[in-house]
Amino acid sequence: MFTPNRFKMKLQIIQSKIYEIRGQKVMLDFDLAELYGTETGQLKRAVRRNVKRFEGEDFMFELTWEELSRYQIGILDIGRGRNIKYLPFAFTELGVAMLSSVLNNDIAIEINKNIMRAFVAIRALLQNNPVEKFEVLKNDLKELKEYVEEIFTDQNDINEDTRMQLELINETLAKLQPKKYNRPQIGFNSDRYK
Repeated sequence: MFTPNRFKMKLQIIQSKIYEIRGQKVMLDFDLAELYGTETGQLKRAVRRNVKRFEGEDFMFELTWEELSRYQIGILDIGRGRNIKYLPFAFTELGVAMLSSVLNNDIAIEINKNIMRAFVAIRALLQNNPVEKFEVLKNDLKELKEYVEEIFTDQNDINEDTRMQLELINETLAKLQPKKYNRPQIGFNSDRYK
């Protein structure tokens, strides 16, 4: 059953498996094999049988050991048969689209649709320059900070004015109050008899 959250989660998983290598957005054969629910060796055999479909680095290329270590892709997993023994293939968006014709089953077609959506989402993200949005947010934050400081300054001015007015009111009230006169104390005063 299709749910937006489930689709979004799948898209995020796929996007996390897209790397930028040699200046291109690519997916690696073992990640694709996992998504397609097949073995990496089986996927590679299918590609090698149809190698003409993948000619050119704009479709697919084989990584070097240096690239594996640079992008930390060759991290060893625990378990038999889980370590990378052969250099992986890196498939560009065009190569992934071509894979759907090589792996012609319902799962491959459905996964390919989601992968294409992930590539499109990443392309859209790159086209909407996040640096520009950051600058806009930075300017908005600066303006907001200036506005808040202005409000606090006005508030302090009001408080100072209010304080002065209260002092004037207290002085006026003090002047209006009847003067106290010194009246002798009633009762016994011991100081008087000393």
